Amino acid sequence: MSSNDNHKGEGHIHTHQDSPCWSCRGSVDQRAPFCHACGMIQAPRPGDEFQRLGMKADFDLDPKDLEKRYFAFQRKFHPDRFATKTSREKQLSLQHATDLNEAYDRLKAPLSRAEALLESKGAGKQDQARTESDPELLMEAMESREALADAEAADEVAKLEARTRMEVEVSEEALSVAFAADDLEGATNIVTRLKYLLKLLQETSRKRLSLHN
Repeated sequence: MSSNDNHKGEGHIHTHQDSPCWSCRGSVDQRAPFCHACGMIQAPRPGDEFQRLGMKADFDLDPKDLEKRYFAFQRKFHPDRFATKTSREKQLSLQHATDLNEAYDRLKAPLSRAEALLESKGAGKQDQARTESDPELLMEAMESREALADAEAADEVAKLEARTRMEVEVSEEALSVAFAADDLEGATNIVTRLKYLLKLLQETSRKRLSLHN
């Protein structure tokens, strides 16, 4: 094995420290939601949305697997299961349930899932903010809104809506390709365009409905 291979392997090694249980003070793996010794629920551990649901950080996740994991975790932490427990246990179960809801909501939608994945890879909101000033994207957004403002018939708006919906699907497919290639800059640019397209899609849908009414 080459020295480069050794370094690659080292890069994937993760250490997990133990912390004391708040109840029995026994040692608990930081990944464990319950104490190994006394079985008490522990405080939610730091981690991103993928880690909370025990999933690999990947854009192309299986929606059915995501839902299955979410409901399995929710059954463990649902506040109803802790109705007769102490106030501390009730509070911790509610924190877990809230974190799970937020993680599931964020990972089930392609845009927010892409944002979560970028953040997990260290490409945060500052990188996305830089792409929002892209003159080409700003020009595209201005032209699209002008076209929508000029559309007076419902069928014209419906065509704009269909075209925008298709561009949303193309952008989501492009995100898959970018993440597979670990092209974070490309993925960041696509995320910014997808935000604009989804907003435009909402605007076209509202106008189409208003014209029908």
